[in-house]
Amino acid sequence: MLAGCLPTGAADDSGPAQTPTQTTEPGAAQVAAASQPDCVISPRQTAGPFYFDAGLVRRDITEGRPGTPLIVAFRLVHADSCQPIRDAVVDIWHADAVGQYSGYRGQGDDGTDTSDETFLRGIQVTDAEGLAEFETIYPGAYSGRTAHIHFKAYTDERSFITSQLYFPDEATDAVFTAEPYAARGARRTTNANDGIFRADLLAQVTPDAGGYVASLTVGVGT
Repeated sequence: MLAGCLPTGAADDSGPAQTPTQTTEPGAAQVAAASQPDCVISPRQTAGPFYFDAGLVRRDITEGRPGTPLIVAFRLVHADSCQPIRDAVVDIWHADAVGQYSGYRGQGDDGTDTSDETFLRGIQVTDAEGLAEFETIYPGAYSGRTAHIHFKAYTDERSFITSQLYFPDEATDAVFTAEPYAARGARRTTNANDGIFRADLLAQVTPDAGGYVASLTVGVGT
């Protein structure tokens, strides 16, 4: 089951300090996400080592970080009925174009310190169609992982999911031929050899205005 009880005192699965107000705006990703028919329970995946509750309710999470523009939308539905879930809190975080996360020390070959930064993190609330949308950049890859976006979705104060969104290899390969992605050289980890990749968490990705739109329907069990 994707929905579960939030463990008391679990630091990596703690919910937002307060319920944010609805800030999602209509956009191309919402249209794409709404077209996805999947109504099955989506799998949970690890939050990884780079989560923290930044508490930033915002649609645009780039903070000026360079990279290929990306609109990403999550559509939350009840897996048993396909009905949208309104007022769920969606919290996302991902690496920048060179594979580094905000908020942590000792990253990359040069031990980059981003501990005072919050780029590529944000929260949105699902609308009446179950949609939450973000403006960001296409995530970069790092050793051992294919391109991905982490997300948590809270359907109430104690019920939540933690999982990851993935991209088709052909889209990632196209993005990674341009700077600043290309500076890291050819990627070694694709979807096929990422140890936790799941095809049922693969986003629908389409080109859009010099960037991409990625959308994923997330089925929540009751």
